Amino acid sequence: MLNIVLFGPPGSGKGTQADLIVQKKQLTHISTGDVFRKNISQQTNLGKLAENYIQKGQLVPDDLTINLLANELDSYSDSNGYIFDGFPRTLPQAQAFSKLLEKKEMNLSFIISLEVSENELVKRLLNRGLDSGRADDKNQEVIRNRIQVYHNQTAMLKNFYLNKLKDSFFSIDGERTVNEISEDIFNIFLRKK
Repeated sequence: MLNIVLFGPPGSGKGTQADLIVQKKQLTHISTGDVFRKNISQQTNLGKLAENYIQKGQLVPDDLTINLLANELDSYSDSNGYIFDGFPRTLPQAQAFSKLLEKKEMNLSFIISLEVSENELVKRLLNRGLDSGRADDKNQEVIRNRIQVYHNQTAMLKNFYLNKLKDSFFSIDGERTVNEISEDIFNIFLRKK
């Protein structure tokens, strides 16, 4: 089973790269953003709670995120593997995620971090906001807050995974073309076979 964590700040290209990996490796794509949006659109109790945080550009609390993720994993129990897009985002989430994977007898194969500068992220998200209709992609202040939250709460996961799974952790320059980034990711998969 191939299980990949793909992380980086909002707008770093996680969703795009996750889609390309899913196409080539036939994995189940688990995006916490998509899980949140699905639960919000279905007006589940957890979705309503998540919506309050997302609209303010804040991270959804860890216990709520873990509950949503556990439910999502259970709905794909026959999968060949998963790509976790944008999760975990905090150290407590990473620790809880490790326990969840252990309980499900799963291991992480790769942890890939997409590195993109703040100015590039803001530009990408504002452009995405023109097409997506997402309120959190249209307001530069909310975008910069989301990026700051990422740096304050998520960037530390690099050290967590470097210490825990050093041989499985890879940083990639996310400011290049989609194809160049994708090629780097697939080369990592080939090198580590």
